[in-house]
Amino acid sequence: MTASTDLAIRLRRAAFNRALAEADLAAIGPLLAPNVVMVTGSDSAVIAGRKAQLLAWKREFAAQARTTYVRTPETITVSAVEPIALEQGKWQGTSAASGEHLASGDYSAKWRKSGGDWVIEAEIYVTLA
Repeated sequence: MTASTDLAIRLRRAAFNRALAEADLAAIGPLLAPNVVMVTGSDSAVIAGRKAQLLAWKREFAAQARTTYVRTPETITVSAVEPIALEQGKWQGTSAASGEHLASGDYSAKWRKSGGDWVIEAEIYVTLA
């Protein structure tokens, strides 16, 4: 199960990255648990709930100086006792207009298998550059 879970989560993360690049809110929603929590990288703002996160992404997608974010998983650790996993990796934000590097850092994400799919329950980001 570990190898298939690792692949499933990496595929879901790739789908999330594509949705961010394409500003596709409809594709982001199913990747998030209803009570998902995100702690942002610079100011530690807490965005609680799928609806709140989708509203935040909608604002981000409409911004004149839009930033595109990519998360790159380095490790996926699967629980032996619960249908959960921990993803850890690097993130980067770039200007959608110029491709200029704006910020980057590390992140951790907690995933849960729900209804046959892996969904993000929590994410925390740290801005390091």
